[in-house]
Amino acid sequence: MLGVVVAMVVVVLGASVAPRRAAAPSRAVSPGIDVLVSDSLHLVRGRRVGLVSHQAGIDAAGVPDAQRLLAAGVRLVALFSPEHGFRGTADPGALVASSRDSATGLPIYSLYGRTSAPTDSMLAGIDLLLVDLQDAGARYYTYLWTTVEVMRSAAGRGIPVLVLDRPNPIGAAVQGNVLDTLVSRAAVGFLAIPMRHGMTLGELALLAKHDLNLTVELSVVPMRGWRRSMYFDETGLPFVPPSPNLRTLEALIHYPGLCLFEGTNLSVGRGSEHPFEQIGGVGLDTARILADLRRSPPPGVRFVGTTFTPHGAGDGKYNDTTLAGIRLEVTDRASYDPTLTAIRLLGALLDDRVADVHLLPAQFSRLFGGDSLTPLQGGRPVAGAAWRTELNEFRKRRRAFLLYPE
Repeated sequence: MLGVVVAMVVVVLGASVAPRRAAAPSRAVSPGIDVLVSDSLHLVRGRRVGLVSHQAGIDAAGVPDAQRLLAAGVRLVALFSPEHGFRGTADPGALVASSRDSATGLPIYSLYGRTSAPTDSMLAGIDLLLVDLQDAGARYYTYLWTTVEVMRSAAGRGIPVLVLDRPNPIGAAVQGNVLDTLVSRAAVGFLAIPMRHGMTLGELALLAKHDLNLTVELSVVPMRGWRRSMYFDETGLPFVPPSPNLRTLEALIHYPGLCLFEGTNLSVGRGSEHPFEQIGGVGLDTARILADLRRSPPPGVRFVGTTFTPHGAGDGKYNDTTLAGIRLEVTDRASYDPTLTAIRLLGALLDDRVADVHLLPAQFSRLFGGDSLTPLQGGRPVAGAAWRTELNEFRKRRRAFLLYPE
């Protein structure tokens, strides 16, 4: 019954969204938590609810989900946290222990610690699981994996899952390599989706249920007023960084490309003032690299030489070492492709004869989405044409799961 009711909500809200046009920052978007509390509380009334969320799980006024649900009379009995923990302070990849929430007194069960999926004891006494996580818009992000693990556990115990949807912060673009599921099976890639997928977490959950043949009772409470073309700063919603190293919308826009540099010996700016807005290494000849890039510059982005010194970088790269770097600045969102830009930048860096720049093959392949390094044949990017057919097929395949207008 739950799925049918919410499906009706999706149809009504989808019909009320205005046709695609230039985004208007003054027009506020209502995330799924607001829609649930304002007109769909019957979906959770009388149920013992578990909430999978984090620091970005807030309503349009900035009120945390747990507080909003309790004030609405929802019987919230447990909290679950993804990577970085319920408050979003843990380093990337750091295991997080279960704890108790000081604000509500509820247990917080970590899904990025001793287990990645809710256990029988965690789910004891729960009738319904709510998921409200702010995704980053890139395939590498682990929150989809956490959502799928919740769906798997819920399916085995007959517990419905309700995703409270919220914006893809970097809009509608579909870019990059589509993951080869025969090669890559990891928390940063397990579905045949591209590096930049242009979908919301709710839509991805629907896709995952289909592709992975999950038997979970899954429903989505959609947003009001969101159009697929909107970037986060056009929604009117308060911005909360989804993780410690994605602090700005600028970083989120670069992330689908610059995350590939995690598969190299270079820094992506972790531990600096601008993580995922710059890359750096020891002894880089930035003047030569910038000259190379300017001979055939990628559209929509500016490259600037810089220096930075990482402190307490979670990846352990070059702590307390001053690095020569290159900063990226978006100049035109419409034409910018962070995935092809990253490949172009990486090709230029691998040609640097001054510094030791190299790939970490296993890590790079895991992020790239396959075991082939063909986008860097001879150090030059050749990926664009090869990706085009796969991206077109993905766009067709995902249509059945889209909840918002193109």
